[in-house]
Order: sequence, then structure tokens, then C-alpha cells
Amino acid sequence: MIISRTPFRVSFLGGGTDYPVWYENNGGAVLSTTIDKYCYLTCRYLPPFFEHKHRIVYSKIERVKRIDEICHPSAREILKFMNISDGIEIHHDGDLPARTGLGSSSAFTVGLFNSLYALKGVMPTKHRLAKEAIYIEREALKESVGSQDQVAVSYGGLNKISFGKEGDFHVEPIILSKQRQNHFQDHLMLFFTGFSRIASKIAKKQIKNTPKKKDELTVMHQLVDEAKDVLCGGDDIDKFGRLLHESWKLKRSLSNKVSSPVIDEIYEEALQSGATGGKLIGAGGGGFILLFVKPQLQNNVRKRLKRLLEVKFKFDKLGSQIIFYQDLAVE
Repeated sequence: MIISRTPFRVSFLGGGTDYPVWYENNGGAVLSTTIDKYCYLTCRYLPPFFEHKHRIVYSKIERVKRIDEICHPSAREILKFMNISDGIEIHHDGDLPARTGLGSSSAFTVGLFNSLYALKGVMPTKHRLAKEAIYIEREALKESVGSQDQVAVSYGGLNKISFGKEGDFHVEPIILSKQRQNHFQDHLMLFFTGFSRIASKIAKKQIKNTPKKKDELTVMHQLVDEAKDVLCGGDDIDKFGRLLHESWKLKRSLSNKVSSPVIDEIYEEALQSGATGGKLIGAGGGGFILLFVKPQLQNNVRKRLKRLLEVKFKFDKLGSQIIFYQDLAVE
């Protein structure tokens, strides 16, 4: 039996430049961190005593005889990709709801790969986990998704992730002193808007608009290095919040599906209450909103947005991990 733990991620800047339609011509980069909220996957070989051969438990329970009968798209395609022949049981649990912009789909994909490799006695590299997760989501499932989430949740930590024109990626850890990291983390607030959405549907229009948005995406790409310099260079941390605000205004302009009147109202209330900047996490349309707020002003924001659920978090440094391993393989 295997239990994997894969973190969710918070993307700060550069989202939109991680789509192949952009980075294969221009290169791309994102600045993101993983957080201490996780996707847990329990996997084991299923003993051959049941009418079904495979059992998949998530928001639904699937009992099937053939992999092709599995409705969960990622589970089905990963099992096919890995040529699983023995019966498998997969059980999913998550700390936060799906479809809320925190990379939960990629956390599932990466975590399932990690778990199934462990069942086979293989320890894959983080690069392999990310590349194969990108393949499943983009090629096997034909989803309109970027390439940042799979990399972020595989590697873990606070990173600049660069995407080259050749289609590969490079992960550059952002090394901060403990004091600087805590100071940065203390300025971040995360609220659930109450809306969930399917990221690939939101992204489709943004991808379609990409050729018309070269100026905006170029600036969004440049802001990643500016934000990295703020964190690493010892500048006033409040400048990071102003860069978030600038980037969010640009991202809103990429598609009319990125934001909504309700989201705009929440964001404006936050600014009026003391937030320096912020953004909707993920492709947009709903989910979680991240705010950058001086610690002494956070109670003002909390009171103003009391109708929303605040989620406290800390940074995760480890990425996808196998946290339990017991060899119960079928003889």
C-alpha cells in the first residue's frame, strides 16, 4: 500500500505565459509556491476476490472490470499509460475543494503517477513526474491547460519556473533567509470566493486571444523577474504587492472570462481596506483570491470580507512525496 502527498500551489506572476501557444514562440516564466494544503492518494493492488477489478474513490465511487470503463479521466489515462494489468484501488482525499485555482487537478495527476511508480518499486525524478503529468493533461486528455502546475507540485517550494521554446522547463528555487521568507509569507492572505470552475474552459478563450495579447503577455513575463528581484534583493516587500496588482490588471485584459463583477467587487473591497494588490489564483473565473496586505491592515480586510472563508497557509518545500510505503504486492 502506498500513500502519496502532493501540495497545492499558489501562482503569483507569469500565468498565461506557460501555455505552449505562447512559450513555444516567446519563452515564458512563472513565479509560484506550493503550500501546506495537499492532495492525498492511497493506492494498493486490489485482491482478486471482488466482482470488480478496479476501485476508484473520489467524489464518486467507481467499481469497474476494465480500465477503459473508468470515468475519472486522469486515473483512466494514467493507468493506461503505465500499463497497469493488476487490479488497483485508488482513494483520493484533498485538503481543499477541486476546481478552485490551486492546481488540484495536477496535484492529483502527479500524485497518482508518484503512487503507481512506488507500487512498481520505482522512484521517479521530479522532472519525470512533471513531464508525464503534462503529457497526460495536454496530450492524452486534450485539455486547454498550461504547464506550470505540473512542475510546481512535482518540485515543491518557491520557484521561478521558465519555459523554453523547445518545450522544456527549468526550475530556479528562490532562496530567501528564513526571516525574509516569513516576512513575505506574513503579507499573504487567501480567501475562497465560493465559486468553482473548470480551468480548461476558462483558458480556451485566453489561448485563442494570445496572438492579440502579445504586449500584455510580454509585460507579464517581465514582471516575474522584477518580483524575483524584489524578494531576493531586500527591497521593500510592499513593492511585490504592487507588482501583483499590475499583473492582475494585465491578466484581466486577456479574456472577459478571467474575472467577473463579483470578483471585481471583492478585489476592490480588499484594496479599499488596505490590500496593496492581489489576484485570482489560477485561470480565473472563481476559486481562491490571493491578497497582499501589510500585517497591521489584515484585520481591516478580514472584517470587510467576513462573508468569505479565509484559509491560513504556509509554504511547502518538498513537492510530491511518498509518505507511506508497505509492500503488499500481488504475488
